Amino acid sequence: MITEAMQAGMQGVIPSIIVTCDTAGVPNATVISQVYYVDETHVAISNQFFSKTHKNLAVNPLAAIQIVDPGNATPYLLEARYIRTETSGEVFENMAMQLEVIASMSGMSDVFKLSACEILEVTSVAKLDAFG
Repeated sequence: MITEAMQAGMQGVIPSIIVTCDTAGVPNATVISQVYYVDETHVAISNQFFSKTHKNLAVNPLAAIQIVDPGNATPYLLEARYIRTETSGEVFENMAMQLEVIASMSGMSDVFKLSACEILEVTSVAKLDAFG
C-alpha cells in the first residue's frame, strides 16, 4: 500500500498534517514533524506535544494523514487506524534519532523531543492532485 515513491514525503522535509476527531466528531488538525515508515501497511507518527491528537486517537482510532513529496510537491492522503503508543523499542529509537536530525536542521533542538510514537495501520492511500 505505501510505495517507495511515497516514502520521500515521510522524511520530514515538508511537515505532514494529521486530522483526528473526538467522540462528538469535532475535528482537530495538527502539523507533525515526522511520519515514519514501519512497513507497507503501517506508519508511526511522532508525538512531541500533541495531547489532543493522542486523546482523540484513544477514543476514535481513525485518522487522516497528508504527506507531501518534497521532490515534486505531490500530496498523498493516508487513511489510518490507531493501533498503539510506543515509548521505547526500535521504532521509537529510530524516530528519536531522525527527529534529532530534523530539529538540528531547523534550529529547534531544544524544542523537538520525542515523547512517544503512535503506531497506525494504513487502511487506504490516495495520490492527490497537487494543483487542483
